[in-house]
Amino acid sequence: MPQNRDHRIIRSRHFHKMQRRHFIVFDILPFVGTLVALGLLFYRPVGVMELSLFLGFWLITGLGLTVGYHRLFTHRAFATSTTMSATLIVMGSMAGRGPMLSWAAMHRRHHELSDHDGDLHSPRLHGGGLIGRLRGFLHAHLTWMIAHDYPNVAHYVPDLMADRRLVAVNSYYYSWVVLGLLLPAAIGGLATMSLWGALTGMLWGGVVRMFVVEQTFSAINSIMHTFGTQPFVTRDDNSRNLGVMAWIAWGEGWHNNHHAFPYSAAFGLRWFEFDPGFIFIRALEALGLAWDVKVPSEEKIARRMLRQPGDATAPDLETG
Repeated sequence: MPQNRDHRIIRSRHFHKMQRRHFIVFDILPFVGTLVALGLLFYRPVGVMELSLFLGFWLITGLGLTVGYHRLFTHRAFATSTTMSATLIVMGSMAGRGPMLSWAAMHRRHHELSDHDGDLHSPRLHGGGLIGRLRGFLHAHLTWMIAHDYPNVAHYVPDLMADRRLVAVNSYYYSWVVLGLLLPAAIGGLATMSLWGALTGMLWGGVVRMFVVEQTFSAINSIMHTFGTQPFVTRDDNSRNLGVMAWIAWGEGWHNNHHAFPYSAAFGLRWFEFDPGFIFIRALEALGLAWDVKVPSEEKIARRMLRQPGDATAPDLETG
C-alpha cells in the first residue's frame, strides 16, 4: 500500500476507491432517495408516523455522532461503560458518516491542523476572492469526501485501537448503517400494517434522515468555519459560533467554543447556549451511565475570553 513519507497519513488508490464508493452510496444515493420521497408527496402526503420516524432517528443518529463519535471517542470528554460506548457507536454508525475509528482519526487531524495545510476539510485553502471562497466552501461541505488522504489510525487513535471490543463493534459499520434503514421500515410497516408504511418509514426515517444529518454535519465544516462569532482566540483557525446551528446540529453550532476547549463535554459554555448533546451527557451522568465529565471552569472561560490574537499558544491542544 503506497504510503506518504508523513507517517500521519496514508495516500492510497485503494482507499480513494473506497472513499468514492462511500460517497456515492452514502451521499449521492440519499440525495436521490430524498428527491424520490419528495416526489411521492404528490401521491400521498406524509403523516405523523413518517415525521415521528424522521425526527426520532435524526435525534438518535445525531446524538450518536456528537456525543459518541465526537465528544466521547475523539476528545475523551467523559467516560462511560463499554456497553454504552458500543451503543453510541451503533447510533453514530447508522448516520452513514463513516466508521467511528476513521471519523475520530480525521477529526483529531482536523484539530491538529485546523484551517492549515493538511486539514482535510477546511474552506480556507482554495485561494482568495469570491471564486476561491466558493471553491473552499464546496470542498469543505462536500467534495473533500470524494477522495482524501487517510489519517493513519495507528498514529491518531491508538487509544481507541487498543480496545478490542470497540474495534469489534466498529467493524460492523455497514451492518449498523443497514440497521438504520431497516428499523424505521419495520416500525413504519408494523404501525400501518402495510408495505406502503414500510416504504415511507424507510424513506423518511432512513434515507431522508441520513441526507439531512449528512448536510447538517457537513455544515459544521463549511458554515461553522465561515460565518458566525469568535468569542475565543484559537490557534489561527476560523472556527465560529452560530446559535441557530446549535439548535439544528445537536449543540455543534458552538464551534468556536469547542475549538477553544476541545476537551470539554459541553460545547455551549454559557447558560443561554443551548447544547442538546451536553444535556444528553448530563442525563447519562444522572443515570450513572457517564462519569468524569470534563467542563472548563468559569475562570478558565473568562481568562480565554480576555486573550488577544497574539496570545493563543496552541489552545487546541489544551487538555484541561
